[in-house]
Amino acid sequence: MAAPPPALRRLLLLLLFSLLLLASVAAAAAAPAAEEEEFTEELLLRPLPDRKALAHFHFRSSASPSAAAAGRHHHVFPKAIAQLVQQFHISELELSFTQGRWNYEQWGGYDPMSTNYAKPPGVELWAAFDLPLDEIDATWKNLTHTLSGLFCASINFLESSTAFSAPRWGFKLNEGNLRYGALPREAVCTENLTPWLKLLPCRDKAGIASLLYRPSIYKGYYHSQKLKLTSSQSFGIIIDQTLTVVLQPDTFRGQQLHSTDGQLQPSWSMKDLFNTKLSGKCRVSKSSRVFLEIENDIVDKSGTEASWTNELFVLSTAPDRVLKELNNMDAQSSSLYEYDVSNYNNDKPLDVGITWKLPLIWSCTPAPYHANRFLMGSGNERGSIALSFRSTNLHKQLFGSSNDCSIKAVVFQVVPWYVKVYYHSLQIFIDGNSKAISEVVEKIHVTPSEDKHLPGTLEMLLRLPCSMESATLSLDFDKGFLHIDEYPPDANQGFDIPSALVTFPEFNSSRSYPEGDTLFLSPLLQTFKEDGVVKSYTEVLLVPLTTPDFSMPYNVITFTCTVLALYFGSLLNALRRRIGEEERELKKAAVKRGLIPLLIAKLRGKKVDPPPQGSSPTSLLSTKLLLKVVFVAVVAVSLHYLSNS
Repeated sequence: MAAPPPALRRLLLLLLFSLLLLASVAAAAAAPAAEEEEFTEELLLRPLPDRKALAHFHFRSSASPSAAAAGRHHHVFPKAIAQLVQQFHISELELSFTQGRWNYEQWGGYDPMSTNYAKPPGVELWAAFDLPLDEIDATWKNLTHTLSGLFCASINFLESSTAFSAPRWGFKLNEGNLRYGALPREAVCTENLTPWLKLLPCRDKAGIASLLYRPSIYKGYYHSQKLKLTSSQSFGIIIDQTLTVVLQPDTFRGQQLHSTDGQLQPSWSMKDLFNTKLSGKCRVSKSSRVFLEIENDIVDKSGTEASWTNELFVLSTAPDRVLKELNNMDAQSSSLYEYDVSNYNNDKPLDVGITWKLPLIWSCTPAPYHANRFLMGSGNERGSIALSFRSTNLHKQLFGSSNDCSIKAVVFQVVPWYVKVYYHSLQIFIDGNSKAISEVVEKIHVTPSEDKHLPGTLEMLLRLPCSMESATLSLDFDKGFLHIDEYPPDANQGFDIPSALVTFPEFNSSRSYPEGDTLFLSPLLQTFKEDGVVKSYTEVLLVPLTTPDFSMPYNVITFTCTVLALYFGSLLNALRRRIGEEERELKKAAVKRGLIPLLIAKLRGKKVDPPPQGSSPTSLLSTKLLLKVVFVAVVAVSLHYLSNS
């Protein structure tokens, strides 16, 4: 075989050199991009006083400003979220899917978990945009459609101007660039969880996310999956994906050693809660940790501070490190037992659990006030919305027993347009006594509703005396009428009013832990350390409205269609019938019918009488046809008369 010419050899060498150069440049560009993107995974476990267990999954994905630029290829960070931020100019966004309601009395209301991760039932979405004010509403509508397709939910129902509001300061301080919407009736299922997991680099195939056993999650008392996004030109894009679940352990391995009146807490482990053990971390995660949180009240009763084995309980696995909260206030002290998942694998899986030795009764620190909401009145014409506050005397634990102080509370409420609230009818009762509005309400902002255009929004700053035991606020409203096309398929169930948000700006739920080299990289503990204002969500209200009988249109349509079908069928049958052919068919039938009787008569020896002359087939056919035409005409005249009358 002849050797290639020198020119061709030089061309081949040049092409090979170019390919090697491009590969090296691509590798050099990919290495910094991979370093600019980070992913961490963490799990927090906590026993609850009412014999349940809390599991909180926390995943964080971050991209630097250069890695978050439009058109860049992402190695760890989800590209769909980067495109979302670039397309809609989002500076902050939070989306939550929740089933059940957080029990503030049993599970606590004065800690970062209840403040940041306790959400109202259904879907809650709020977003802040870096856009001119006149472009925000149109961008919000496009955003709802995008999120609806991304998470397989009905978030697009929030596109209507009757479904979202623009709070000023009652929900979150902003400059008018924030929009808020809620869908209390939205069902939450695995169709929402699967797209949420697809944003993780390892999904649920490896790492802490592999513990997400669907039957355990969806049979729990409460579960809430949340996506929080923050974006800026200085630090890039940060996504926090959290899943908070309250489960009932099925195993009771603990043994009661002493006869007491208390009830032994159920012992549990990760295997019992999620039907599997943790066999390692996600390969691309920078850090992977599991925390077990024990309230300070339990640790104090054990007699041994921050010990993982004592006379009250024992942990199934020795922790890698024990973290004690720096704050000495008993109202929010706790201990954390830390486990590094990178030290475990398939041969040595991690199964963190707690076994109780003695019965124990404790309580979580509540919010300053328990806020509840209910409806008053009866009938389908008018009613009242009542918001009640019940003191927990938390201020006495934090600030002493002085009753001369006052406590601020901010109320944020969105009301649909068909619930016409009369804000001038506001009444306030403190300990059963009526109070003037000026004595309690320090600041108020009302956005009245517009029929079929805008919902009503109430933002109110209250100043409640510390000596107060209970307070009630009431607002009167009228029930509106909807067009038949505006009723949902299950209109007889009632119409939902979204949860109200009550914030206590003077109370801070943050927690601080000792800093270290490895602790400094924990996003979960960083969120605990942030300044978090104590807040509580109330119940969702179900308002019955005047609902028409939707079965009547169905009955009328069915009856009318039946009558018209009979009428037109008979008329067409009479008009399109071919008389000549029918006469010939009748004659043939008469001949066929006459041969058999004649044959039978001859066999029997009887005389056959000829048919009468007046009963010809033609006369019988004419008579039947005339009767049918008369019947159709009578039916048509009757229907015309009934329709006109």
